[in-house]
Parts: sequence; C-alpha cells; structure tokens
Amino acid sequence: MNILVTGGTVFVSRSITEYFVNGGHNVYVLNRGSRPQPDGVLPIIADRYDLGEKLRGMHFDAVIDAVAYNEHDIDCLLNALGEYDRFVMISSSAVYPETLPQPFNEQQTCGANSYWGDYGTNKIAAEQLLINRVPDAYIIRPPYLYGKMNNLYREAFVFDCAELDMPFYLPRDGSMKLQFFDIEDLCRFTEILLEKQPERHIYNVGNTDPITISDWVTQCYAVFGKKPLFKNVYADINQREYFPFLGYEYTLDVTEQNKLMPHTKPLAAGLRESWDWYKENRGLVRVKPLIDYIEKNLSGAS
Repeated sequence: MNILVTGGTVFVSRSITEYFVNGGHNVYVLNRGSRPQPDGVLPIIADRYDLGEKLRGMHFDAVIDAVAYNEHDIDCLLNALGEYDRFVMISSSAVYPETLPQPFNEQQTCGANSYWGDYGTNKIAAEQLLINRVPDAYIIRPPYLYGKMNNLYREAFVFDCAELDMPFYLPRDGSMKLQFFDIEDLCRFTEILLEKQPERHIYNVGNTDPITISDWVTQCYAVFGKKPLFKNVYADINQREYFPFLGYEYTLDVTEQNKLMPHTKPLAAGLRESWDWYKENRGLVRVKPLIDYIEKNLSGAS
C-alpha cells in the first residue's frame, strides 16, 4: 500500500511508520522536518496548516492521522488531500466523561472529562468533524500507551527508580487501576482495520484487564529482577508531582477489539522491550523532575 502517516518522528506516529515500513509498504510521512526521519520513509516536508497543493495530486491507499489533536488539525489535512481510500485517526479514551458508568464502551455519548479538560473536548471535536466529512473513517480510542519509543516519562520513571534502588512512593494504598496498551498492538490493530475493513468504525483498544498501580510498578521493577519497597503517600498533594499518572481510574470495554484481535502482548514482555529501548535512548525521553520532588519533599513519607 501507499500510506500517509502524519508526524512519523515521535512515539506513536513513528511506531506506526516503522511498523508499516517493515511490512513492505510505501510510507510517506508528513512533518516539518525538524526531527530525524525514520529509515525507509518518503518524507513530505510541510506544515499541516499550510499544505497548499503538496498532497493534491497524490493517491494514498490509507491515511493514518496519529497527531490530530483538534478539529482544525483534521480540517486542514482533509482540505489538502487528493485521493485516498481509507482514513484512520488515533484518538483517545479522554473523550468519555468520568461520570459515565464503566467500563466505557463505544456506544456511550462522548463529553467533557474534568480530568482531561481541553485535551478530551478537542479530541471529541476532531472525531466529530472527521465523522461528518469521512463517514467511513476509522477512529481508535486507546488508554495509556506504553512500549518502545515511549518519550513520555512513565515506565521510564519507574525504571529510573529501580536502577537507583529507590523506595517507590505510591499514591495512597496503590489500588488505583490503570489500563495499558502496547504500542505494537496499536500498530497491529491499525493494520487489521485497513485489511479487514470492518463495518464498525469506532473502537476502544487496550489490554482486557486493568492493573493496579502497585502491580504495574512491581512489574516494572521485575525487569531488573528487583522488588519495590513501597512508601504510601496519603498527604493531600497532587500525585503528578511524584507519580506519572493522574489520580483518575477508568476502564475501557475492549470487546469489539478482541473480536478482531483477541491476543495482546503481555505487559511483562512489553515493559522489557520498553526498557531495552530506553536504556539506549534516554535522551529522547521528556524527563520530568519527579525524583527531585521525591527527594526534596517525600523522603519522610510512610
């Protein structure tokens, strides 16, 4: 296939790009050329807000928009495209209001989520514009993504704590649950949509079973053959100061995903791959001062 991927240089968009390049496809990447390009791609160097005629005479079997954050992003790209057969947007689970019953399913009405704020409402607007203009487009709503090339300081933060033999400062009793999805599984599911072209067009994706934050940290430490010494933090402080996730528990119903892709990568295997990448690419991760905060403010927590 001839595939256009927006972005192509960081985590999600780069993973999708490399996945389809490795699958033998012709992959064009649309970006500003400010970062190194993946091997084997056909770069289209441009700003998506000022594309002019750059895409007009081209035909793509598939367009994968991995970096659309609002309706303007979608509108600009659609206005500039020439011919294309299929369109996939990587959206977010942030489109579901926290007030809905869980697990969230694709039939529920999207709306503002107080935890995600504008990020969620902008994603909703982007989805709606795409549905209105391209009714047969596919929309993928993942939970927390992890794995190779993750430039967000999430599992990498726990790896740093494990390397330093630090005790781990855990929000409250550690029972809050998170749902994850390996980046390679996201790529595989995108490929399945393009190949099978199912009648359903909006999909939640993710591992079927959520995991408590204490179990997640334990699995991260297990990559090093270690067990974390937990220090529980009950103080009324913003947990994002010392922990990489919001204090918000939610679960997606991934029944429809499982009908197309019943098996996902075990978390332990994905975390091992993430560590193997991180230890060679530390400079590519956007490190936040979580450890500094812990050392200055939480050393006496119990």
